[in-house]
Amino acid sequence: MSSSSESRLTAFAGFRRIASGPRAKVIAQVRKQCAHSGQAQPFVFDDSTGERLDIDLREGASPAPAATAQDPAARGVGRPRLGVVAREVTLLPRHWEWLGRQPGGASVALRRLIDEARHVHADRDAQRAAREATYRFMSAIAGDLPCFEEAARALFAGDRARFDAHIATWPEDVQAHLHKLAAAAWSAAA
Repeated sequence: MSSSSESRLTAFAGFRRIASGPRAKVIAQVRKQCAHSGQAQPFVFDDSTGERLDIDLREGASPAPAATAQDPAARGVGRPRLGVVAREVTLLPRHWEWLGRQPGGASVALRRLIDEARHVHADRDAQRAAREATYRFMSAIAGDLPCFEEAARALFAGDRARFDAHIATWPEDVQAHLHKLAAAAWSAAA
């Protein structure tokens, strides 16, 4: 999924996609749609996570940026200006001994190990994230559609053909968005 700072959203009115793109653009389109149609507020989803978002569509309300994972009030030990935040790690004594013998100390060794693991497992992590995002969206919008459970099983089994077969009768816009979200889920399975 996208790692850019500008989140991408997709909005659905029922099973029909009404907007997709950068956050500010989608919110503006959804506001316009709601003002003209008078219908219930559409569902808005974050494309990177598949999560349904609660968006304030009242006139004059600013499109707030996505919530940050770190609460500024929770800052403590570390170098906050550099983005370094201390967290607790529980290791066995033999692990601490090994880390203590590494050049640069424990922090340098842990950062190096994490960077190596991120590189080695990048495809697997992207595949897992795509499956989870697809499932979140699918649960929110298609949980009551026929073959939902079978489609979910096929998604997590990495069986694209079975997944496609189970969602074949679903609304076209829902299918298209599921294919977009699941694209990375099939990369390693193919």
